[in-house]
Parts: sequence; structure tokens; C-alpha cells
Amino acid sequence: MMPFTYLLIDFFTVIVCFIASFDKRIQFNNYFAAFLKATMLGAIPFIAWDIWFTSHGAWWFNLDYTIGLTIAGLPVEEWLFFICIPFACVFTFFCLDKFFRLDWANGFNNIIVFVSVILFTVTALLHYSKIYTLVTAIATIFTLIYLHFIARAEWIGRASFTYFVLMLGFFPVNGILTGTGLESPIVNYNPDAFLGIRMLSIPIEDAVYGYTQFLLVLYFFKIFSQRKRAVMKLDINSA
Repeated sequence: MMPFTYLLIDFFTVIVCFIASFDKRIQFNNYFAAFLKATMLGAIPFIAWDIWFTSHGAWWFNLDYTIGLTIAGLPVEEWLFFICIPFACVFTFFCLDKFFRLDWANGFNNIIVFVSVILFTVTALLHYSKIYTLVTAIATIFTLIYLHFIARAEWIGRASFTYFVLMLGFFPVNGILTGTGLESPIVNYNPDAFLGIRMLSIPIEDAVYGYTQFLLVLYFFKIFSQRKRAVMKLDINSA
């Protein structure tokens, strides 16, 4: 077993996106501060969730694949995960939104929200004894309701399409974390806490969890990046 496995997963998840951020055609580096603010806000509930679930045995980590440093019961690599994964996701959305016409996806906002809310409500009611399933369903329901009906986010369709594209990276990253290609999983799940439905080695709840986290971080990123654009525009007009 290699103690740098989880750290390398974090590194390779983010390094290409980070380097590409400085490309003159992209210039995502101008929004690093906005992203950091957004990911910190978005990470708060998910880290609290992670700490609680770990302490109550819903899942646990095989520290043989980590450098051995833990904070609040979580490997330091898990803390970095909450920065690296959202960075790759938000960067991908930024690029797709910048270079491609994805406005057509906004036409699916209503159906995405209504179908998802109904699906996850039924799932929560039928499987309320599965804590990971229940909390994931509730978090997704409230996130979508807030974004669609209160925040009036017009980009849910574009974000959902981006997340579909991101599945190309989701499967290898989460696959390794959950045991694909390894002697044993890095992240282990209590079978009483989730449905037991896996995509290869990945619990289906992980995909929904990641989707909800992505939507939340993107919401905050759009708030902070709009402020950044306003300041940049003001600086240009003052020059």
C-alpha cells in the first residue's frame, strides 16, 4: 500500500486545471479569490457532515493510503479533497460556459428540479433508516428548492450538463477512493448507512453528494465572481 495514494489523487485531480487557469484565453486565475471564498463557504456543511458521519461509523478511512495526519478525525487529504474537487468542477463549468453555447440547457431547469425533488423525496421516505441516503436526499432537495425558487438560479441546467461531463473524471477518482484497482478501499462504507447500489465500486449516493456540493459551491462562486467582475469593470472605467 502506498501512503501517498490519496494525496496523489488530490494532486492529479487539480493540477491540470490549475495550470490551465493561467492560459490567456481562460484567465481563471483572476477568480482564485472568488473560488476560495466560495469553496470555504460551500465546504462548511459538507465537512461538518463528513466529521459527524466518520465519528458515527457511517464511513471510515484506510489510513494506510494516507500520510497519517488527521484533523477532527479526517485525513488531511480529505480536507484537501474539499478544495481540489470543487476547483476542477467550477473550472470546468467556467470553461464550458465561456467557450460553448450552453444556454439550451437552461430550458431543462424546471424538469431537473421537479423530477429530482420528487425522486429524492420518495427515496428519503422509503429509506429513512439509511443515514447517508437520507441526508444526501434531504440536502439535495433543499439545495435545488433554494436555488430554483428562492435564488432564481438560471444556470441549473448548465451546471447539471457540466456535472454529466464531469462524470468522465468522477468515475476514476471516486473509483480509486472506493477500491477500484486497490487491495482495499481508501473510503469504506457501513452497509447499514446507504442503499448498497454501486456504480462499479462507487455508492450511488456519492454521485448525488458531489452534485449537491458542486451546485452549492458554484452558487457562491457566481456571487463572488460577479463582485470581482464589477470591480474589474470599475477599474477599467476609472483608468
